[in-house]
Amino acid sequence: MHPHQCERRGGMNRMRRTIAALFLFGISFGYVEAAVVVYLRAIYDPVRQQLHPDRKPHDLFPLISPQQLADAGPENPRRLAIEIGREAATMAMLAGIALACGRTFYECVAAFAIAFGVWDIAFYGFLRLMIHWPDSFSTWDILFLIPLPWIGPVWAPVLVASTMIVCGSIALRSGGLGIPRRSWAGIVAGAAMIVLAFISDFRNIASGGLPSRFNWPLFFAGEAIGLVAFTGALKNRGYREFQKWPGSR
Repeated sequence: MHPHQCERRGGMNRMRRTIAALFLFGISFGYVEAAVVVYLRAIYDPVRQQLHPDRKPHDLFPLISPQQLADAGPENPRRLAIEIGREAATMAMLAGIALACGRTFYECVAAFAIAFGVWDIAFYGFLRLMIHWPDSFSTWDILFLIPLPWIGPVWAPVLVASTMIVCGSIALRSGGLGIPRRSWAGIVAGAAMIVLAFISDFRNIASGGLPSRFNWPLFFAGEAIGLVAFTGALKNRGYREFQKWPGSR
């Protein structure tokens, strides 16, 4: 076999192992995350039911305010601080597996996208198996608390996670793409718009209100901008590869 073919085959085998490792990590971590949420709900659902007896079990809204948590028991503010720290540690763990799997900055970003996406979807899947929640993809969820409450119907994070898995896998199989600055700007801008869609109603939610409607136009605009920028990076890589072919100008 030609040395170049051996190298290519070895690279493909390594890539398959890397993607398999990211999926294994994401699925396992999704289970752990779901288990933690089950424990947290066992602690806080009685408090929520006492404050809002008209709400259905496992309904996360209205949010329990910090003052209501403190009134329910002096240990609760400390638990809230621990929970915020756990969210930060979750991102650090996803970044850690990405750093272990990627050889370059671009590969690390691609690996993080895959691990994050698989983790998020596995989290909802395991929660559904454990406590039969969410009721549907339109169920509202609290996604993060850092730095503000992120909320949205389950459809939204699942769509983002699916996009991250697909784009991350393509980028990783392409050696991280080597995304140009213009494409990075588009991807970051799109991501920022998606985050804004998740936190756009934070004042209402933080003050004890119920979710009304999700900002789907802003969300889909962010998805579209990010995907267009990513597709542009793919085309740019394809053109560079074409330039290397014998006989090309």
